[in-house]
Amino acid sequence: MSLEKLLADRLAQAFAAVACGPVDPVVRRSQHADFQSDAALPLARRLGRPPRDIAIEVVGRAELADLCTAVEVSGPGFINLTVADPALGSLLSTMAADTRLGVAPSAIPATVVVDYSAPNVAKEMHVGHLRSTVIGDAAVRLLEWLGHRVIKANHLGDWGTPFGMLIEHLLDLGESEAAHELSVGDLDSFYKAARVKFDADDAFKQRARLRVVALQSGDEQTLRLWRMLVAESEKYFLTVYDQLGVLLTDKDFYGESYYNDMLAPVTDELDRLGLLRDSGDAACVFPDGFTGRDGQPLPIIVRKRDGGYGYGATDLAAIRHRTRDLGATRLLYVVGLPQRQHFEMVFAVARQAGWLHPPAVAEHIGFGSILGPDGKMLRSRAGGSIKLVGLLDEAVTRAAELARQKNPDLPDAAIAEVARAVGIGAIKYADLSTDRIKDYVFDWQRMLSLDGNTAPYLQYAHARIRSIFRRAGIEPTGTPIVVMHPAEHALALELANFGAVVTGVEQTLEFHRLAGYLHTLATTFSGFYEHCPVLRAEDEVRDSRLALCDLTARVLRQGLHLLGIATPDRM
Repeated sequence: MSLEKLLADRLAQAFAAVACGPVDPVVRRSQHADFQSDAALPLARRLGRPPRDIAIEVVGRAELADLCTAVEVSGPGFINLTVADPALGSLLSTMAADTRLGVAPSAIPATVVVDYSAPNVAKEMHVGHLRSTVIGDAAVRLLEWLGHRVIKANHLGDWGTPFGMLIEHLLDLGESEAAHELSVGDLDSFYKAARVKFDADDAFKQRARLRVVALQSGDEQTLRLWRMLVAESEKYFLTVYDQLGVLLTDKDFYGESYYNDMLAPVTDELDRLGLLRDSGDAACVFPDGFTGRDGQPLPIIVRKRDGGYGYGATDLAAIRHRTRDLGATRLLYVVGLPQRQHFEMVFAVARQAGWLHPPAVAEHIGFGSILGPDGKMLRSRAGGSIKLVGLLDEAVTRAAELARQKNPDLPDAAIAEVARAVGIGAIKYADLSTDRIKDYVFDWQRMLSLDGNTAPYLQYAHARIRSIFRRAGIEPTGTPIVVMHPAEHALALELANFGAVVTGVEQTLEFHRLAGYLHTLATTFSGFYEHCPVLRAEDEVRDSRLALCDLTARVLRQGLHLLGIATPDRM
């Protein structure tokens, strides 16, 4: 149990006695003490008493002697709590002895589907895929660590009208030549060449349209060629995921085609439920409360007049499958903010249809854009999309140069390992340390800096702690932690807050809060290291401080791991 929860439980009992009913004590960190409760202020109106009088009575009833050295009422009724050093030492010693660092798995594990990344077949991944992939991967890591059953769903764009032109272009090249071109990862050139022919050649355009019909009707040769396009693209995607260091595998590919056989039953069910309406051009569902600028109801296109299905039909089929067949109770869609209304409409229809009902919930985990120095969408110098592979390669190259400057004695193999950890970590952290609903400016100099709220700063803090043990030639021994110095007290408070931060992010998926916590922990450790000698301290103090150092390194390592960021022992 976290320190904050311990204090809140003790105060809750006292507040309940004063108010004759349950009261949330609203305990939070404070600049005026270690923690503060301001629950007496809103309670005052309900009880018709001055808030300060309520706070004084609560303090008199609260059993906090074993946890706090000072419990004081300040101002109009704030309760300030200063935690006792022995209580902190005991809590941290228990935390250090736990492989999970005091963070228990969720008491109510859920089945969670995380829908993320979602590149398009026959197109290269670009910088626009970065945020979905990185945020989704962090969600998977954190939720799995907390004991949830997590299903990763990479919703590939692998179906639809573009595949007519792609398959015809493949046939024009010849299967072996097309396979070679795709296998080297030059997907964009393949797609662009097909598009040029489609736009310029009427005969090719007609062939492409007929090929779409053949694909949708299940023609075996067409399906075989389509599978070839998908397979080569998936190989390429997996190389990018490996380079980026995310958890997605070939078993997580659930493209649009996966739901094809479900579309007709979904449409029929919507019709039976009276939700499907004929709008002339298509059969649609009009969820309540959604209107366009003209005030007219907004539709989700389910089935087009030509018999094809809209994206909305696939999304509805996915929700129906995930709740009914997979038993999911939490559906996460890690997709950019421009798709917010689409998903709100899809979720509304799914609720109307009865496919999405308590305890199951669906959440759009939206995010902003990555901007260039000019404040516009990040693009190449030529004005095109930046390929993700190129961005990752440049990050590793820049990090290798930084590693050679900082530690020229490192062998080449170690430089390569550090460069990958630091370069990829810098890109991920720049993304995750930003409030995900906001845009952020991509800045190489800032994200690779060893100072400030960056991955290299946190990685260096971890490596610095490990170097203490290397210099001493010892390993952590599990010595009890004793808190005496104010800098130890400050560091202990931060360490004790780890569990509360993680469980908070479990609900909100606001990873910038975890990143901010880790940065605060690293800077607090720096203050501790400056004021509290470790290896030069007397034996018992030395052993306790070494245990405190080790616990800090473990929390940094685990926290960064949850963000998908590696922590090298040397930098």
